[in-house]
Parts: sequence; C-alpha cells; structure tokens
Amino acid sequence: MTMHTVVLGTSGTTPADVIAVARENARVELSPEALTALAKAREIVDALAARPEPVYGVSTGFGALATRHISTELRAQLQRNIVRSHAAGMGPHVEREVVRALMFLRLKTVCSGHTGVRPEVAQTMADLLNAGITPVVHEYGSLGCSGDLAPLSHCALALMGEGDAEGPDGTVHPAGELLAAHGIKPVELREKEGLALLNGTDGMLGMLLMAIDDLERLYKSADVTAALSLEALLGTDKVLAPELHAIRPHPGQGASAANMAAVLAGSGLTGQHSSATGDAPRVQDAYSVRCAPQVAGAGRDTLAHAALVASRELASAVDNPVVLPDGRVESNGNFHGAPVAYVLDFLAIAAADLASIAERRTDRLLDKNRSHGLPPFLADDAGVDSGLMIAQYTQAALVSEMKRLAVPASADSIPSSAMQEDHVSMGWSAARKLRTAVGNLARVVAIELYASTRAIELRTGLTPAPASAAAIAGARAAGVEGPGPDRYLSPDLAAAESFVRDGGLLAAVEKITGPLA
Repeated sequence: MTMHTVVLGTSGTTPADVIAVARENARVELSPEALTALAKAREIVDALAARPEPVYGVSTGFGALATRHISTELRAQLQRNIVRSHAAGMGPHVEREVVRALMFLRLKTVCSGHTGVRPEVAQTMADLLNAGITPVVHEYGSLGCSGDLAPLSHCALALMGEGDAEGPDGTVHPAGELLAAHGIKPVELREKEGLALLNGTDGMLGMLLMAIDDLERLYKSADVTAALSLEALLGTDKVLAPELHAIRPHPGQGASAANMAAVLAGSGLTGQHSSATGDAPRVQDAYSVRCAPQVAGAGRDTLAHAALVASRELASAVDNPVVLPDGRVESNGNFHGAPVAYVLDFLAIAAADLASIAERRTDRLLDKNRSHGLPPFLADDAGVDSGLMIAQYTQAALVSEMKRLAVPASADSIPSSAMQEDHVSMGWSAARKLRTAVGNLARVVAIELYASTRAIELRTGLTPAPASAAAIAGARAAGVEGPGPDRYLSPDLAAAESFVRDGGLLAAVEKITGPLA
C-alpha cells in the first residue's frame, strides 16, 4: 500500500524519502522544476551530438573503447549495447528494497539536470517504481566504480523492456510483459542515455541509507539490552551518571549512558550484588557492563559520520560525463565510490564491536561463577535442563561472522576495463556485507534480550525498573517466553529477533522512558 508521494526536484532528496520509496512503496512524481532541467540539459546533449567533434558518452565508445568515434546511425545501437553488455550480473537476486532504492537514487540524479537524459525516460523510471515493477538484479557484478554498473544496467534493461523483473506480487516475468501489463512503453535510448542510467553510486548509497535507518534503531535497542543485563547482574548504575560522561564529551557516549540510566530509573536490582547474593562487595563491574556506553557511544558517533557522508552523496549528481549549466559536457571521476565505501566498512567494524560486547554480557549471565547467584545457563533444573547454553553458541557464531565481515572491502582494488579503470572502490561489496552484519546484529541483540529478561525474572524478591518490566511484558506478549524447563528455542529466538528488529522493544520501553536518544 502506498504511504505517501515523494516529489523529486533538482536538488536531491532526503534519507526519509529513500526509505519511503524503497521500503514503503511510496509513489514518485517529477516536479515541474525537474522536467524543465531535464529538457534544458537534453538540448545541450542534442547540440553536441550534432557536432563533428567526439564527445565521450555522446559520440564515442566507453571505457577503454572511448577512442572510437561513433557515427550518427550507430548511436542508438551504442546506447542499447552498453545496457545489454553491462547487464552481466550473476548470483542470487538482490532484495527488492535494495533495487527500489537503486532505481530511485538513479532517478534522483537524472532529475538533477546534469545527465542529459530526456524527460520521458525519467518519467518511465518513475512509472516502473509506481507500478511496483522491480528489475532482477544479481549479487555480483559491481566494483563500485564507475559506480554500480552491472546492477544499474539490469535496471536500465527493464526500462527497455528486456531482461527479467518482479511484478508487484513478487513473481518473476519477462520485463516486456510486465511493462505491457501496466501500460508502460519501453524506452528507446538516445545519445548518452544508456551511459547516464548506469554510472552512479546508487546501489551502495541506497544500502548505506537503509543500514543507517536500521542501526539507529538497533543502537537504541542495544542500550536497552545493556541496561537489562546490568540490572540482571545486580550491577551499579552509578557509572551512568552524566557528570562522568561530561568529562569525556563524546556525544554518542553521553546519549547511550542517558538511555541506559532512563531504562534503569527506579530499579530495585541495581547495586544489590552483595545483599542479594552474599558476594564480597563489588567495587566495579566488568568492562562489558561498565563500558557499555563507551563502546555503543563510539558506534553512535560512527553512525553520525556515516549519515553526514550519506547526506552529501544524496546532494550529489553522480555521472560521467556531466552536463554543466554553462553548456559544457565534462568528464570527471565523481562516480568513484570511495567516500561511501569507507563508511560502509566503518559501520561494519562498529556493528561487530557492539555485537561482541553484547555477547560478552550474555555469556556472563549464563556463567554461574560470574552471574552473582543466577542458575547455570539460566536453566530451570541445571543438568537435566541446558537452559540457554546453545543460544549463546548461536550468538557467538553470529559475532564471529560479524568480525569476518568487518574486514574492509574498500582496502581492496582490482583493475578492470583493460587498465583504464585501474582503481576501484569495492563499495557494492562493502554494502552487501554490511547488510549481513546488520541482520546479525539484530539477532545478537535479540539473544541478549532473551537472556537478560529471563535472568531478571529469576531474581525473585527484587523489583526491576518500570521500563525493564515493560520490556519484559512486551517481549512476552510478542511470543518470547520466560523461564521454565527446556523447550524448542528457535521460535522464541525468532520472536525476540522480530521484537527487536521491528521496533517493538523500543516501543515498549519508551512508553515509560519517553523517546530515547
């Protein structure tokens, strides 16, 4: 169901608009300003096409073949051929939301008036999005320079009525059949248009924006589960005092500490380690508990930097060559994905570390020698029951994979196009592995939620914070079961994952705390 309409002008778009189109099927319209800019830029390209001098992308071949001047009668074939030949992806189909983001962001650049694409081509791009037609794009094929060539080529192929695409019902058909069924006329590409539809960082940028959207929710959720673990371990909340974080003024650290303090307000468990368990007085908690705001806060600041880079890229017109307002058509290197690739890798590092510290807290909850009075593995009858022993194995496996995914893709490069394109960004690869890492992080946080809520409920005679009680009640209502004898755990963990990923945990807690930072 369409949520609202996004109107594209010449000055870019917003992260919220990208998310709305990619994930919520928002309708896309072209503003009169965009249509005017498209027409003016096309006039420039048509004038250059009529001149005898070769212009890259207009009257020449591409990449290492740019030295050949293409005669007028072959130029339409040239544009068709670049799309067909570059649609060379292989592997599994890329997710629908990624392809919709890719298409919308390419349309955003086309509407800038710097590409020379005709208004009717831009309108057809919008028509495909609005009809729910999603070209089949494959996992492999992009080096992140000159942009996401193969993925964008598969999208352009569908505009021509060729290749395969998914219909609104998710089934794959020949693209020409889907266009005909929705009354959309395939485009016949003219000078520069094939190249302009392929040459951008749109896939990696779309995945970055969706990762930021997911991570903003997961970082808040991780603050909640860290607070629940602190509470379950009878830790002290004194380390969350704002004056301690003011003397190391990283903004993310202060926000995470404030979130944890808000969740723990009114707790009857914090600081009870000796009176409740008979332990020797505990001067300070383990790093995984005490340093939670510092680690999560550093990730939050990394996320803020990534959002800044994404906002700059959203304001960009990425193409080669570009049409300038004074009538020049100039070659450039703006298609290089390095700025986006770096932050994609940076986020994968931060996500892996957040998952790592969450797993250490979970392991502490399950170890009777470190959990301050909790039963081994939070089992009902330890020995007969294994409790959450293997849930922690699953969490550890997820964290280990995230550590592998944190190895940067952007540090790699491989020459292509007969050494014309001799340094590439690998930004698409960085984006693909970040999507996997974000999914894993949601599962890791869900397992910490599962363990910490069970542990709190096992602290009989002690009253959790109101926000903690709301988190527990919300989780139980969502199908995440509480303490008891061993049972089939996968459904519980899947319910916990959905509760975290879809924002249910935050919604439950924020009814008590108000909006978390």
